[in-house]
Amino acid sequence: MFSYSIQTHIEFGDGAVEHLPEHLVARGFGRRLLLVTDPGLVRAGAADRIAGLLARAGFVPRVFAEVRPNPDEAVCFAGRDAFFEHRADGVVAVGGGSSLDAGKAIALLARQGGTPSDYALNRRPYGPPAPVCAVPTTAGTGSEVTRSAVITEQGTHRKLTLKHEYLRPPLAVCDPTLTASLPPDVTAHTGVDALVHAIEGSTCKGAHPIARAYAREALGLIYRALPSAVKQGDPASRRDMLLGSLLAGLAFGSTDVASVHCLAEALGSLYETPHGLANAVMLLPTLRYNLPYAVEPYAWVARAMGLAREEDSAERAAEALLAGLRTWLESLGIPKLRDLPGVRPSDFDRLSELACENTSTPSNPRPMGAHDYRDVLEMAFAD
Repeated sequence: MFSYSIQTHIEFGDGAVEHLPEHLVARGFGRRLLLVTDPGLVRAGAADRIAGLLARAGFVPRVFAEVRPNPDEAVCFAGRDAFFEHRADGVVAVGGGSSLDAGKAIALLARQGGTPSDYALNRRPYGPPAPVCAVPTTAGTGSEVTRSAVITEQGTHRKLTLKHEYLRPPLAVCDPTLTASLPPDVTAHTGVDALVHAIEGSTCKGAHPIARAYAREALGLIYRALPSAVKQGDPASRRDMLLGSLLAGLAFGSTDVASVHCLAEALGSLYETPHGLANAVMLLPTLRYNLPYAVEPYAWVARAMGLAREEDSAERAAEALLAGLRTWLESLGIPKLRDLPGVRPSDFDRLSELACENTSTPSNPRPMGAHDYRDVLEMAFAD
């Protein structure tokens, strides 16, 4: 038994952002909009470009550009206050996963009150947020179509996952040309994050046929397109990457992620490691640790990615997945755990505790305790 629903209206294609105002009108957004983004997109001119589009169409935008990687509760409170000061009707979130997640949280707090931790820790019931339009500028998180937002708790630095159907944006405008300026390393890290979404969304304990259908297409697209997007950055590979990321978001957005993400979010909590990079680093060691419990699902992934043939045994196909991923990650320049700034074995107990506390731990194919997470970290550090 499974259930599936999605409320997001998706507009996808080169130049789609040029029609953003008409899509907002069609979906019933009000005139006064808070544009949630980050300082990098302000410097690049993207925020002003979109604000100008909105203003020329009769909207009244205000740019809130205080989002940083791994956004914390303070950013959400500042954004909520900006929403109130502008007397905003809705949010247009422009950027990578940090901006999209922050935009969702700001919209929730503006309409329902409370703090992100109130919702993540079940101290307050979810209610309808202000309407959110998500405009991704990276091909990685899929947050434009998911029901979740990850926010860092102040004080503890824990990653809080807010998760509810109310958080799924009613409108996503996905324009591959907005990803053209991404540098190669960010393209690689966010792209691997998208692949992890497709893998975990289709192999976690809550996986279902609809999620696997989305993931099958995403896995092949991302595996083929990412090396070209990193090395050449050509429009076709950028387009395939954004589509793959979108499909991966549709896959895990109705199931869950698993222990790769739990470890990645622990690294982000302790060291501020960018989320995509942390996922890329922890992907292979976590899959290796899971393998005895996930031979058939990982064989399915290998075949979807073109790393194994239908006639191959499950065991052979699953091993082909790990071997193929190792070569692929190396070609993308993904570093090892020991190469990440600040990482040291003396922190492994704390990292393991943080990963174990993650609400996605029960979704992992292999049962995981703190000692299991420590085993994965030690294996990754020694690799």
